[in-house]
Amino acid sequence: MAAVNLKSPELYINRELSWLEFNDRVLREGLSPDLPLLERLKFLTIVSSNLDEFFMVRVAALKQQRSARVRRRDPSGMTPVAQLTAISQRVHRMTAEQTEGIAAIFAALREHGLFVHGRSEWDETQRRFLRAHFSRSINPLLTPLAVEDLDPLPVLPGLQLHVAAVVRRAAGGTAEARAAAPAAGTGEADPAAERIVVVPVPTHLARFVALPDDEGLHFALLEDVIAEHVAALFPGYETLATAVFRLTRDADVAIADDDASDLLQVVEQAVIARRRRAVVRMSISARPDRRIRRHLMQWFQLENDDVYEVEGILDATALAWLAARPGFEQLKSTDWPPQPPRDLLGSDDLWQTLREGDVLLFHPYESFQPVVDLLTEAAEDPDVLTIKQTLYRTSGDSPVVRALERAAENGKEVTVLVELKARFDEARNVGWARRLEDAGCHVLYGIAGLKTHAKALLIVRREADRLHRYVHLATGNYNDRTARLYSDLGLMTCDRDLAADVAAFFNLLTGYSESVGWSRITVAPTGLRQRFVDLIEREIQASTPDRPGLILAKTNSLQDVEVIRALYRASQAGVTVRLNVRGICCLRPGVKGVSENVDVISIVDRFLEHARVFYFRNGGHEEVYLSSADWMRRNLSRRLEILFPIVVPAQRRRLVEILNTYFADNVKARRLASDGTYHPVTGKGRRVRAQEKLYREAVEAVRLAEQNIERFRPLARPRNP
Repeated sequence: MAAVNLKSPELYINRELSWLEFNDRVLREGLSPDLPLLERLKFLTIVSSNLDEFFMVRVAALKQQRSARVRRRDPSGMTPVAQLTAISQRVHRMTAEQTEGIAAIFAALREHGLFVHGRSEWDETQRRFLRAHFSRSINPLLTPLAVEDLDPLPVLPGLQLHVAAVVRRAAGGTAEARAAAPAAGTGEADPAAERIVVVPVPTHLARFVALPDDEGLHFALLEDVIAEHVAALFPGYETLATAVFRLTRDADVAIADDDASDLLQVVEQAVIARRRRAVVRMSISARPDRRIRRHLMQWFQLENDDVYEVEGILDATALAWLAARPGFEQLKSTDWPPQPPRDLLGSDDLWQTLREGDVLLFHPYESFQPVVDLLTEAAEDPDVLTIKQTLYRTSGDSPVVRALERAAENGKEVTVLVELKARFDEARNVGWARRLEDAGCHVLYGIAGLKTHAKALLIVRREADRLHRYVHLATGNYNDRTARLYSDLGLMTCDRDLAADVAAFFNLLTGYSESVGWSRITVAPTGLRQRFVDLIEREIQASTPDRPGLILAKTNSLQDVEVIRALYRASQAGVTVRLNVRGICCLRPGVKGVSENVDVISIVDRFLEHARVFYFRNGGHEEVYLSSADWMRRNLSRRLEILFPIVVPAQRRRLVEILNTYFADNVKARRLASDGTYHPVTGKGRRVRAQEKLYREAVEAVRLAEQNIERFRPLARPRNP
């Protein structure tokens, strides 16, 4: 057989189109009749928030390349211009399906007494109420802009709703009204008398305006109420047409930290700079008045492909409030409260438990609380001397940050690396950095030119005149809120070799410019890509016809070309490669002579699949690794990441069982075809929904542990006669 050129563009799926296929899988959940109505609504809001970030970063970058006349092709052979054209076509179809899905859910919700009324549906009673409500509670907060008469033009914020209107001076208006109105020509029929005005929709007002009614819950949309009463803002003018619109701006602001003397200030300036970046997308009410559309396109320098007309609600992210509000519990999925971690059942001394063995944590099936407890206890424990931690993303009122502050206040040496360049969390992380500094922590901002994406915690404790190191490593962030929504894995340990490596890793962050030799961990960007390639090549060497190699991997994304080529070589050598890739997958499976032994599935369910797990059969000497890194070029080249092994045999077996559960899913899993599309996994036999099975196993582990505790409960002390 002739050798296959593994660099051929036909072997790679375009990264951006692959991501859109992921968002389409989210959309499929929102359209699924098998889900409760409000659960479906939640997925449809995620489609919108995903697209916002996609346009702000990925589409913005492609537009920058187009403006610079970059013609370089990506590994799939597409130029920036070709990618932008394909993206626009795909997103227009996606937006139309999402809009239809939301309309169908709104119609179904009416049967349950929940109504979202459009402007044409308001009855006279509702109209009277809204007139009074607008006059009393909305009008005083509005700032109408006669944009045609303003120089320079105002900067309209991205991701905020605006109402645009065509207004015309009414015949017979009073002199006072004419003086208060924007300048225009005279005469009702004079075209010069028409003006385009814009009214920003206040972001601090609720998007859903409750309407009075004796039965059910009835809402109007805030932007509809403003659009209906625009004329009240321009005395002496009448409204000819209105449209709601929303801009998405380029947010791909490079933060040059190499020479930054004050990185906090640089990041703050970058966040502010986003407000003035170019517009990359405009969403607007369906069938807008041509004057409004033309004016806005000229103002923001947009082409037709950049404009998305929406029939119904703009900015569907607001529907998250409707999906999460109290009540209508029958229209939501049943709650799956986190269970106590299996490896901590029966433990009442965390330090002692960790000295006796490693603890594996599987969130959100198992609670994140032990991580918070570890930090909280360390903050108050007089024997704890030092705490070191990385923070990439954390919650708004973080118990992790509070514990670190308390530890510093108690006189402990606390060192925290706060990654200021975590996209869209920059402002929050700047706030945490200042708070931690004020509490007395040593705050670092990482290594110039790299993002610190590793999730690591090191605690040094004095015990019997010896110092013990306790470590937590994880695939997810130190965020107590997302730990209930994201599927992640973590390891608590006081293994000496692993703890020594983590201590050296923190020294790398705080003092050294070069990495050291590691005993257990592998660190990006210095060696992680090569480590993955070496593990794959070793699997090829260990594979035989009698005992073929096996690679199982679970990751968020697969885009790195070197890793993909290594997996292609493994498939060609007869190694079975099974991949669970949530989002982007640029590898093309099922190609004859290249990837016939590669199977790729993706699961979108109630929890966001976020863990990174890698298994290698290794000729029977199985190895399992967890990592903070995806198989993405950025993770392996431009970020500080950690790969670490699971050494306890029982925990390795458990992780293999978890991986096999995902690969057995025939309810939520979709399989990637060689043409880049995804299709539901079908199979005979019993129904397996991976997330449901994993949660039931977590509940069952607690039940069995409680039974055993009861079975071996000591006899009560006899009462005195």
